[in-house]
Amino acid sequence: MAAYEDLYKLAANTNLQQRTMVAAEKQAVLIVEEDAATANHANRLIWAASVLREPSSAAKAMLNAVLAINSELTTEQILGASDAAIQANVATTVDLFATG
Repeated sequence: MAAYEDLYKLAANTNLQQRTMVAAEKQAVLIVEEDAATANHANRLIWAASVLREPSSAAKAMLNAVLAINSELTTEQILGASDAAIQANVATTVDLFATG
């Protein structure tokens, strides 16, 4: 389990920030293309637009949520996460940020 100090340091990890940014951008495009009947779609579109306008800021916030969700993992496991795992975590946390 990563200690809070480790999670804090991981939030500043450039590689994790960059990978989370790409995952957020990819998720934003998927949301733009999703069915309008998707739950919370209007707010998800607002979030997607903000990500595509300012991906770096969105990625930092998203990374904090992803780290919190994965705090039971070790630092090594978090750093070794696959792109697919990061993408899945971003997809899971979108509605935490898609509040309008």
